[in-house]
Formats: sequence, C-alpha cells, structure tokens
Amino acid sequence: MSATLLPHLLAEKSCVEEFLDLLGQEEQAMQEGLFADLTPLTARKAALLDRMTALDRTRESAQVAMGFEPGRAGADAAATAAGAAAQEAWAALLQLAESAKTGNRRNGAMVHGHLDFTRNALHYLQAAALPFYGPDGIRKAEGGTGTRLALG
Repeated sequence: MSATLLPHLLAEKSCVEEFLDLLGQEEQAMQEGLFADLTPLTARKAALLDRMTALDRTRESAQVAMGFEPGRAGADAAATAAGAAAQEAWAALLQLAESAKTGNRRNGAMVHGHLDFTRNALHYLQAAALPFYGPDGIRKAEGGTGTRLALG
C-alpha cells in the first residue's frame, strides 16, 4: 500500500516546500520595498496553489482507491495503513501546510499594512493638494484668493 500513497505524499510535500520558499521571497521583497518583484512572485504563487490542488486531488484519489474515505480522516487512516514512511511524510506534510498557512497570513497582513499606509498617504496628499501657486504665478492663500508677489 505504501508504494501507492507515499509518492503522492512526497510530491505534495515538495510542492508545499516550494511554496514556503516563495512565501519567504515574497516577505523579503515587501520588507525591502521591492514591490515590482511581487507581480512575478504572485504569478508563481498562483501556479503553485493550482499544482497543490491537483496533487491533493490525486493523493485523495489514491487513498480512496486504497479503500479509505476522502478528506483528512481518510488521509490519516491511509497514511497509518501505508506504513512508517507514509506516516512520516504525512506528518511532515501537515506541519509544512500549517507553516504555509501561517506564512501566507503573515504576508497577507503585510500587504494590507502597505495598502493601508499607501491609502493614508494618498488621502493626505490629496487633502494637501491645493496648489501653492496658480497657473498665473499668483500665490494661493488658504481661501483660494491669490496675492501678487510682483506687480507689473
């Protein structure tokens, strides 16, 4: 039985490890203000999430073919029945998945923090956007009336 489940678990584990590495790159880009790097990272992240979903479905099909129910309880039982190597791979996969979930939430919070900062800065700049000088070179006062700096 382990011959059918273990390769699926190892493939999922490898994919989640790759995702964790990508989350680290994403975090570093945000910390260093390299926001232009986020677009390609986001595209790679989406592709990895798609791959993880496909690997999860394939592994679940294998556990069902082994006679176990779909879902977490079936996966726990299938890994136990498949032997020590499968149990270790399943435990490692679950731990990595939890780390990925935590890292993705952390990065999401960082993104929202940057968005809030940017939004607040834009509001400030828009509120302070009253021109100091009009197009005619006249200094604008608070009320919007101008005072001539030079006559003539």
